[in-house]
Amino acid sequence: MIRFTQIIFLAQFFITVNSYSTCNPHKRTVDSASKFQISSISPQRCYWNTHNYPAASTAQLRQNNHGMNNNFLKNSPSKNVGSLNMSDSAKPAMNSQEKKGFFSKITSSLPPANERKKLVPLAMMFFCILFNYTILRDTKDVLMITAPKSGAEVIPFIKTYVNLPAAIGFTVIYSKLCDNMEQKNVFYSCVIPFLLFFASFALIIYPNAGALHPHAFVDKVAAILPLGFSAPLAIVRNWSYALFYVMAEMWGSVVASLLFWSFANEVTTVDEAKKYYPLFGLGANVALIFSGQYVKWVSKMRANLAPGVDAWGMSLKYLMGAVMASGGALIGIFSYMQRNVLTDPACVDVAARAKPKKKKVKMSMKDSFKFLVDSPYIRNLATLVISYGMCINIVEVTWKSKLKLAFPNPNDYSAFMGNFSSVTGAVTLVMMLIGRTIFQKFGWRVAALVTPTMIAVTGLAFFALNIFAPTFVPVATALGTTPLMLAVLIGAAQNILSKSSKYALFDPCKEMAYIPLDQESKTKGKAAVDVIGNPLGKSGGSFIQQVLIFGVGSLAAATPYLAVILAGLIVVWFKA
Repeated sequence: MIRFTQIIFLAQFFITVNSYSTCNPHKRTVDSASKFQISSISPQRCYWNTHNYPAASTAQLRQNNHGMNNNFLKNSPSKNVGSLNMSDSAKPAMNSQEKKGFFSKITSSLPPANERKKLVPLAMMFFCILFNYTILRDTKDVLMITAPKSGAEVIPFIKTYVNLPAAIGFTVIYSKLCDNMEQKNVFYSCVIPFLLFFASFALIIYPNAGALHPHAFVDKVAAILPLGFSAPLAIVRNWSYALFYVMAEMWGSVVASLLFWSFANEVTTVDEAKKYYPLFGLGANVALIFSGQYVKWVSKMRANLAPGVDAWGMSLKYLMGAVMASGGALIGIFSYMQRNVLTDPACVDVAARAKPKKKKVKMSMKDSFKFLVDSPYIRNLATLVISYGMCINIVEVTWKSKLKLAFPNPNDYSAFMGNFSSVTGAVTLVMMLIGRTIFQKFGWRVAALVTPTMIAVTGLAFFALNIFAPTFVPVATALGTTPLMLAVLIGAAQNILSKSSKYALFDPCKEMAYIPLDQESKTKGKAAVDVIGNPLGKSGGSFIQQVLIFGVGSLAAATPYLAVILAGLIVVWFKA
């Protein structure tokens, strides 16, 4: 673990060196004679040379050099003209200067102290948020898919008929909170209820699920209704699990996409965002690695419990305990920034923040949607978010249906998802390194187009493997696996590459696009795009799958149509 963290530190350091040498106003350039030129005087960051010395200093330096040359020539056995033969006593001093120069380079490569004071806490906040989201995401899938008389087919129905209405309801509440509270109190009012629910689920709701779930009632209804209603009835049967599923989904939409990035946009400038937004994910995706391995450890612990012990009840306490601890750290860091960072003029523009804000115009839900529809800028951002949600949902649900067939045991399923999350974090770290270069050399547009390109290539490859499965039987046999496991692995690779490009490029691009907007567009526009756009994209993909399943009979039979729809969505995404 120590070696891994050292590697991560070195990677982040070299990225910072590269970015700071590009963006730093005190950067060094090389002239035709390969001598350093200093763009501005900075004793702490630059190396001095005669090209930047005043005339008197230059003359004095030449005089000193002349005297030093004479001394060296006198003491030199060879006395070669035009060359200096340094004695052994001079070498330690030279080594000392080289060491001093090396540490000066390290110091100059780091961001200024005023930027570090707010960037480090922001990175830690993002770490805590994604640590929780990874645990919640892996837990919700195992919990709902392995529930009594449930399966992967319930996911499209949850996203359409439960998640989307919940997201719309939250948007109404959030808009009211923004109209009547300071932004910091809005943050507390949103995060704390999430943490209380997850703790209550592990300690109260799940232990009493047998009494809370209406199994007898649903069995009676299921005997009357056609078999096609089994998925919606499974949601009613396991309603508390479905509620956990929705709350876990909304943690990503509300806390990660909305609250964190709103706060980050508030305290960072455009120039700082260009330099450091892509690097926020470096520390955050280390959280995916740790949280994924934590989920795997808990799944192994379930496998070793004695017979008769409620394995899921025990694991939920460990998992939600970690969520509570990380959530507490998140609130603590946010509170620290409110007290020590936002009040520091060196970090933020305190004078601008202290100015009395204009009274916010309160808008109804209808007026808010009209405001967004009338804004092409916000509408295009919403198109990006919705397109991503629909594309990833179309591929992901098909992949999870294969995953359940390959890992019917909940412990095996959970362990695989833990490794999946860890690999996603590691690959995203690599994408962060590549993404930094893409932002610097090619700009915002190219960076924004990487994610749809990645989804198009890997998603269509996954569907091709499913549509033409018999063709790949010899390939699977040669690799020592089965076509089913090959499909699972290709689907996992598709999800990992798509999500890593989203975290490394798509999310920073989206958040940079909000910065030039006015405060009303930032607050209400971002709320509608992130909190409604994300579930609308996922529920839209789910609705398409439901229609196709009812029309052709099964998800497998709908695969060719889903591939065509995916290609169409990619085209719309590119045009946005």
